[in-house]
Amino acid sequence: MPRRARIVAAGYPMHVILRGIDRAAVFFDDADRRYFLEWLGAAAAQESVAVHAYVLMTNHVHLLMSAERDAGVPAVMKHLGQRYVQYVNRTYRRTGGLFEGRFRSALIEADTYLLGCYRYIELNPVRAGMVAAPGDYPWSSYPANALGARDPVVTPHGLYRDLASSDEARLAAYRGLFADVLSTELLQRLRDCTNGGFVVGRPRFERQIAAMVGRRTWKGSPGRPPKETEVGAQTELAL
Repeated sequence: MPRRARIVAAGYPMHVILRGIDRAAVFFDDADRRYFLEWLGAAAAQESVAVHAYVLMTNHVHLLMSAERDAGVPAVMKHLGQRYVQYVNRTYRRTGGLFEGRFRSALIEADTYLLGCYRYIELNPVRAGMVAAPGDYPWSSYPANALGARDPVVTPHGLYRDLASSDEARLAAYRGLFADVLSTELLQRLRDCTNGGFVVGRPRFERQIAAMVGRRTWKGSPGRPPKETEVGAQTELAL
């Protein structure tokens, strides 16, 4: 059975999850994480892809990226996967694959869900019980986005820049977003749509992307998406 085509569209942010096979570890040392980020930055620059947010967990990775062309994000993931797996196999004297066959992804409607996706990614270590606060975890984009730390991997999205007119005020505004708990609806929506390869957005956005890519972009049986009364959409607009 042929695999369903991935939903990609230049200019739209995409949430990506890359998992280890059988959820096994993919990072074994801090040096592994440094190399992964170095090669992620290099591949993103080569393919004209902006990385807005990321977190490196023990057995998986979350990324939020925007590309200038449809093939940009898949090309970054291909380059990154090949180079990192070769490094791990050589360093730890192992053979075979490291990651699941395909990365999981979901296109994100920026105006409604982008900043929620930022928070979803950078709060992963907190939800996993690894740290008490996102700033306590060194392997994410939170230090750059919330604290102003230099991170050559991170490129701010336009909506992030629009949080405030000055760097100091922008960082404070971004930190303020983390005072509110992410809604259960948003957490489940991001998980389901990313694992299923759908779109995270309002029905109008789902229809717009469906017309562009020629396939259904929402979870459920084929047909029209629901009307513009989606639960949680307006709540997340306030993020």
